[in-house]
Amino acid sequence: MNRVAEVCRNTKETQIRVRLNLDGTGQYSVNTGVGFFDHMLEGFARHGLFDLEVTVQGDLHVDCHHTIEDTGIVLGQAIREAVGDKKGIRRYGSRILPMDEVLVICALDLGGRPYYRSDVEFPTEKIGAMDTEMVREFFYAVSYSAAMNLHFKMLESGNSHHMAEGMFKAFAKALDEAVSFDERITDVLSTKGTI
Repeated sequence: MNRVAEVCRNTKETQIRVRLNLDGTGQYSVNTGVGFFDHMLEGFARHGLFDLEVTVQGDLHVDCHHTIEDTGIVLGQAIREAVGDKKGIRRYGSRILPMDEVLVICALDLGGRPYYRSDVEFPTEKIGAMDTEMVREFFYAVSYSAAMNLHFKMLESGNSHHMAEGMFKAFAKALDEAVSFDERITDVLSTKGTI
């Protein structure tokens, strides 16, 4: 099975191309123009063992909002497309992940109903050139365009960089679990017969 998707989105604010291979080895090529955001997407690819290519031309002369939110939209679409009919996948994934002093939980469901909830509050307004409020906007966009139920809980807070990095890595590990196959699941994991 080839679980690869390539999605492009072009607006007056951003031009984005994302190529995602769910069955990769953690290879990546990322250039969004926002250094810390690149670092987070690279960590997502490496720790989820996804092959990921992201190129973005955004209106960074305004701020980083459109670049990060729209990348979330496109990545969510790529996840939804790459996962296909969901037959045989575990559907649910979760991870408790430590990042130095920080401890974060990510849990998700690829059941086709979008929802996002997070209790994360960052102690600073920025990490490098990235507004910390954009972490929420990114994951909200991913969850809705992927039709994914996505939750974060910050059990132990700390440095903003560590908090964001913990979230991206926990998301990667949870998604890797959710899209993985279980030979006992012969159709989709639902009593409805479809998800």
